[in-house]
Amino acid sequence: MKPLDLPKRDEMLNVIDTLAATYLKGKVRAVRLALIALLSGGHILLEDIPGLGKTTLALALSGALGLSFGRVQCTSDLLPSDITGLSIFNREENRFRFIKGPIFNNIVLVDEINRAMPKTQSALLEAMEERRVTVEGVTYSLPEPFLVIATQNPMEQVGTYPLPESQLDRFLIRTGIGYPPEDIEKSIIRYGSIRDDIKNIPPLVGGEDVLEARRAIREQVFLSEKVTDYIYAIVAATRANPFVLSGISTRGGINVADAARTNAYLQGRDYVMPEDVKEVAVPVSSHRLVCRAENESLDTEELFGSILENIPVPLA
Repeated sequence: MKPLDLPKRDEMLNVIDTLAATYLKGKVRAVRLALIALLSGGHILLEDIPGLGKTTLALALSGALGLSFGRVQCTSDLLPSDITGLSIFNREENRFRFIKGPIFNNIVLVDEINRAMPKTQSALLEAMEERRVTVEGVTYSLPEPFLVIATQNPMEQVGTYPLPESQLDRFLIRTGIGYPPEDIEKSIIRYGSIRDDIKNIPPLVGGEDVLEARRAIREQVFLSEKVTDYIYAIVAATRANPFVLSGISTRGGINVADAARTNAYLQGRDYVMPEDVKEVAVPVSSHRLVCRAENESLDTEELFGSILENIPVPLA
């Protein structure tokens, strides 16, 4: 069946194909999930060891989409104003002038987010959820589209502040980068980093194209009652699981639906199938599970995967 003519779909697929083929070889899943997060209006948490290309992904995505890029390197002494900005008194104008922080970019890389203190982490909550920041009683809107790409190292826990459940729930997707295939890794070792090449990526689309694609997903991709029931069955099953203290929230269910719509759009369909839900369910949902104290050592991805496999898939 010929794919439908969905606005900007071909352009978005071209972004994925170009980045995965030229700049992020072997990382097609991570590139696709990052774009799904952006087109779904969410944010992405990259959880992996250093040196696997998390920063490269953020830089390449902003370059290919023609979007502004900002970076926050989290440390224990990072202040909320280092993210949001601050007011500085201008003697010539005899008034305070607001200097915008790095959060006022389309794509913001928050590196090693779990190294920032809870007070600084909380400064991101309003920005991620409301697309705005409030400084000294004045509210400033953030640019659209807006995507936070946060990273953290799951192996290093010394000097870190684990993200609270309320902030984890703000991330549409959690995923890793993973090691590249052997031949590609050998090539990277031989020829070195491509960071300088990424700075010169020509924009393949623009911000307006991203917003048009978002509108198409929201207005043209249909979610049936059967598929909605399937998503709810997944949500309810996580809440009833004996190993789980807190299952998927209503926001988590909405996020699964949004990501499934985007996946269907990229597949060239104007309706969501159960397969779309299954494809995005683990990266969208597993980080939202809070296991009981006696089960804290369980891998939430494996646990969620087992829950998902036991839920009957409806015939769409």
